[in-house]
Amino acid sequence: MNTSPVMRVAIVAILVVGFAAIGVSNAGDKEVADEIMKIVKAEWAAMNQKNFTEAAKNWADDFTQFNDAFATRLEGKASALTMEQSWVKGGGENLFAEMLNPKVQVYGDVAILSYNYAGIDMSKDGKVEPGRAKSTRVYVKQNGKWMLVHANFAPEPLPK
Repeated sequence: MNTSPVMRVAIVAILVVGFAAIGVSNAGDKEVADEIMKIVKAEWAAMNQKNFTEAAKNWADDFTQFNDAFATRLEGKASALTMEQSWVKGGGENLFAEMLNPKVQVYGDVAILSYNYAGIDMSKDGKVEPGRAKSTRVYVKQNGKWMLVHANFAPEPLPK
């Protein structure tokens, strides 16, 4: 196919603009990913300080959760907070928590964080056990603020 020099310049210009737009989009996604990671790390720090109000400041009121402690979905921020507070009142303590292989996928005003959770928990009687999970958190931007609307903390069995 023969193209004129003007047509070739136009095609190159379109490709350059297209790739630049992709770069801007990815840069925006990186900013969102960094913000989501910052929110989760702040939540974990607040939980370790037993500051539940601060820990849950980015939880939506209609937040839902699946976890390995219950066979059914937990409904609402208040229920999730009560569960967290009860665990601490029962003497449980998190000694270590780390997010392995984190990945944030951004779709407009929705961000999905998935990761492997590695932790060390201590029961009230001093028994120390690993905490492992395959975790997913779904955030939605509401009124300019990223809010956690759903989490799934699936147990990850120990390797055999």
